[in-house]
Amino acid sequence: MKFTKMHGCGNDYIYIDCFEEIVEDEKQAAIFLSDRHFGIGGDGIILIKKGTSADFEMVMYNPDGTRAEMCGNAIRCVARYVYDKKYVTSTEFTIESMGKVKYISLILADGEVSLVKVDMGAPILDADKIPVVSSGKRVINEEIIVDGVKFNMTCVSMGNPHAVMFIDESPKDFDLEHYGALFEKNTNVFPNRTNAEFAKVIDRKNIEMRVYERGTGETLACGTGTCATVVSAILNGLVDNDVTVHLLGGELNISWSGDENDSVFMTGPAEYVFEGSINF
Repeated sequence: MKFTKMHGCGNDYIYIDCFEEIVEDEKQAAIFLSDRHFGIGGDGIILIKKGTSADFEMVMYNPDGTRAEMCGNAIRCVARYVYDKKYVTSTEFTIESMGKVKYISLILADGEVSLVKVDMGAPILDADKIPVVSSGKRVINEEIIVDGVKFNMTCVSMGNPHAVMFIDESPKDFDLEHYGALFEKNTNVFPNRTNAEFAKVIDRKNIEMRVYERGTGETLACGTGTCATVVSAILNGLVDNDVTVHLLGGELNISWSGDENDSVFMTGPAEYVFEGSINF
């Protein structure tokens, strides 16, 4: 089976072109191929297919074999891949993931894809739709105690659930492995588990952030988590409407008007690592 390894800000996935390849057991493929010791290694696998409601479909699996609804970094890589393969000639097209359609705009430099801009859709803020258990309709700057430590969280769905915590210390010094896992697996609060972001506002246009992803653990970047973090920061009056988020693997630009009906726009890179083939 042929594959392409790509990453967006260090968030690396194994991309399988289902126009050319057949994957019979997608769950087991994700578990085996994602293993960094016995497989190829990655934050999961992405299957690129023909879309039904969009030009293309992105099917995403975490390393534990669970399906994921959306990945902002992966969708940028899919966008570059299909353009470079000449499956599409326009710099504007659509990609769906679990029925949700995203609108793509490619930014070219000397005929090559330089950056990918994605209309990520409007954020979902209602608690029952994220989902997160709360006495209120929305969870904005709501206190939560985790292992004896008080956090204030804001919850957003960008097609998948996120709990965003703003902290005083640099996220690089934060015990993400411990607290991220406790947030992710707290199904009393997050029925479908959650992605957990821990962020520090640097100034009105810059945020530093680390993320613990549901079904994966820490990754170097998370596109939907970056969007959720900026939405949360805007809702709490901490930043302006156009923000650069500094992640362990690079930087993403996120813009949102602050109107709950308006789309969040994410712009960032999509890079190749290598191509190969593997018996599976």
